[in-house]
Amino acid sequence: MKKKDYNKRAKDLYFGEWDRVMDNNAGNFHTTALIIGGILAGSAIGTVSPTTGELLGTYVDYVVLALVALLFFEARFEILAQAGKYLRFISVAWVANFIIIPTLGLLIASLFLSGQPLVFTGLLIYFIAPCTDWMLGFTKLAGGNVTLGTILIPINMVTQLLLYPVYLWLFVRKRVELPVSLLDTVVHWFLIPFVGAIMLRLLLKTFVPKKLFARFTAIVTASVPYVISLLVTLIFSANIGTILEHADIFVIILLAVFLFFVITYFIGEGLSNLFGFSRPEHVLLAMTTAARNAPLMLGVTVVALPGQPLV
Repeated sequence: MKKKDYNKRAKDLYFGEWDRVMDNNAGNFHTTALIIGGILAGSAIGTVSPTTGELLGTYVDYVVLALVALLFFEARFEILAQAGKYLRFISVAWVANFIIIPTLGLLIASLFLSGQPLVFTGLLIYFIAPCTDWMLGFTKLAGGNVTLGTILIPINMVTQLLLYPVYLWLFVRKRVELPVSLLDTVVHWFLIPFVGAIMLRLLLKTFVPKKLFARFTAIVTASVPYVISLLVTLIFSANIGTILEHADIFVIILLAVFLFFVITYFIGEGLSNLFGFSRPEHVLLAMTTAARNAPLMLGVTVVALPGQPLV
């Protein structure tokens, strides 16, 4: 099979009905609008009626489960069969995302928020988790290697989940009291749904007609931003009072994030030049090392560190 046809087949394998449901660029801004709407709606509910906000907060766990199931179901793990073709790039991206950048994140979070352990923890979690969805749209928009990006997504998703308790134990345990059941929580809430989602996807793909399966997966993909927005609404409605009490910290967070983005840009440039990556690979490395919005980490943190809205 020619390389061009091979890459096209890989893209089709991953995206399926994605482009029919939501255009990459428009979809990203649509998701942003939904999340901002969730923040505003949750803040308004929690401010006007704190009792209602607390009641809505009791449904967070159920929404987290729904989000986790959807994220794992829509991930195309079959694409990993083609990872061997891009082993050098994947290795460099993995080291950058899970060794170099977490170390950078730890230094920046310590520099700006060493006296605020809960916010420090939340910012660090944000820094250590590479994006597992949006970055594909921006990679495609900038002419990056989308086929290779589709392979990175399940790798990043599984790695950040497995390393989550490790990072917290290494970087956070001396600052924030971690639950004794942290590892059990990750296993029961995420690894079990992960296996279940993979098995369900395999069964449906095997026994359901191809067009119907494609339509179903498209609906799953399109529903993820709405579930994330709902989760954000519930979190803010239940915790807006605590968040507003520490509003001044968000200015510091913005400065820390800005510095993080500047440095990660130069990390991506340096690694691309060092290893002689092509322009499409260069673009992809820039996107995966910069993009940090990982919805799975929001779900993990809500259940792994309960009752910590600042995190």
